[in-house]
Amino acid sequence: MGAHTLCMDTNPVDTSNPSSRAPAAMATSPSSSLLRVLLLAAAVAVVAARHHHPGFEKIFEVQEADRVEMLPGQTEQVGFRHYSGYVTVNETHGRALFYWLFEATHDVAKKPLVLWLNGGPGCSSVGYGAMMELGPFLIQKGKPEIALNPHSWNKEANMLFLESPAGVGFSYTNTTADLGHFGDNLTAHDAYSFLVNWLDKFPQFKGHDLYIAGESYAGHYVPQLAEKIVHMNKKASRAHKVNLKGILIGNAAIDASSDDRGLVDYAWDHAVVSDGIYTAVKNNCKFPDDGMESDACDNAWNDFFNAMNDIDLYSLYTPACTKSMVNSTNSSPRRRSKLAGTGTPLGKLHRGGRPYYNAYDPCGDYHILDYLNRADVQKALHANVSGAIPYRWEPCSDALTNWTDAPASTLPAIGKLVKDGIRVWVFSGDTDDRVPVTSTRLALKKLGLATKKGWREWFTSDQVGGYTVVYDGLTFVTVRGAGHMVPMITPVQARQVFAHFLTGEELSAKAIVA
Repeated sequence: MGAHTLCMDTNPVDTSNPSSRAPAAMATSPSSSLLRVLLLAAAVAVVAARHHHPGFEKIFEVQEADRVEMLPGQTEQVGFRHYSGYVTVNETHGRALFYWLFEATHDVAKKPLVLWLNGGPGCSSVGYGAMMELGPFLIQKGKPEIALNPHSWNKEANMLFLESPAGVGFSYTNTTADLGHFGDNLTAHDAYSFLVNWLDKFPQFKGHDLYIAGESYAGHYVPQLAEKIVHMNKKASRAHKVNLKGILIGNAAIDASSDDRGLVDYAWDHAVVSDGIYTAVKNNCKFPDDGMESDACDNAWNDFFNAMNDIDLYSLYTPACTKSMVNSTNSSPRRRSKLAGTGTPLGKLHRGGRPYYNAYDPCGDYHILDYLNRADVQKALHANVSGAIPYRWEPCSDALTNWTDAPASTLPAIGKLVKDGIRVWVFSGDTDDRVPVTSTRLALKKLGLATKKGWREWFTSDQVGGYTVVYDGLTFVTVRGAGHMVPMITPVQARQVFAHFLTGEELSAKAIVA
């Protein structure tokens, strides 16, 4: 991704205010207008009956302004409502975060609310999570259409996708200096502000159980946001307490030392680096808890990542993106290790680098890049309404010019959540060589949790879906044959894990014969 030139103090329209939007230029027939009026009236009645809120008409108008009617390339109608738009998280700086909500396909009022976060830092939950992994619409390779996802997670819950922090995707700030000041702390602060303000905008979800889920660098985002919610709930008013029940993180960067040690061991065990490269890393790197390493270690890591330029380290046994596979406005594919800045281990972050834990689909970045930069798509999603965001939508943002803070480990935060009784599940696709299962196992061991139920296989139908172990307060699940983006590569197993996480039920220990 090329660098973008940012205009100082640009002024995108704050679309959290429906009156700031240009009116939609959509023609309707008399019959469709009548149907819409009837649907609106019915929805108003439902909101009024459920909440008895004196300002429900205003609330309904605000929500309807974010209602998505039809997406370009959508060939089928859907049986659920979805909304997208902005929520302001800092009025002084003009920071607003972009969201996309998909109501559950059934029992909306009873289903939990799940906030999904992709990682990075700087990667889009809309482009990856919503449209390439677990949302109801999937981008099509080489086609202008989008397809319905038969394994969408909104069949299990109300799904809320957030582009965070400002500068990622369609999220923006009117204070350009912000883009060099983001780190884990400010990201968690803004995400919490978003959640509280979003629930004010959609108060019908305030009583729902809330779960936070994500993958990759969301191993930082998710436990930090959850920890902040627990802390803020102690002093928040009743109206602003968040009903957090659990967190779910996949192939998650949670401990720099373990992540780096597991990364090199996994690569050697899976025959993708030579004995010489493996030995160089092991001899020159100490894998300290603070992530600080020597120049000799950095050089060894460079050789390590260069050795994997021609394969997809996010999914070892699936094809890598090549020029012949790309049908895009981009001239040629970029190696994932260069595109995503993966030429450094997580520990490098503490030496001024910025590792990306990007996502999979060998050429998916290009398909989604083309689609979400279309003017008609942005209009349908109420995104970049004023057209003043000074950079195009990117799968992983180059607008963030610096990452100012990140703990070497989020294990302390995860441990606190376990003690607070928050449900914690960690899952790992076992063919990912970016945050491999080896790293996650090493990291979880550091928590020192007692084992309640030992390592065993679990089944999807009559096949082994993976393996699981239940600790005191935490469940770990592997997904067999899945890479970094588990829902993309093994969607059936991913949805199965998600459904069991929501109920807290253990995965099936026996084959299920149809």
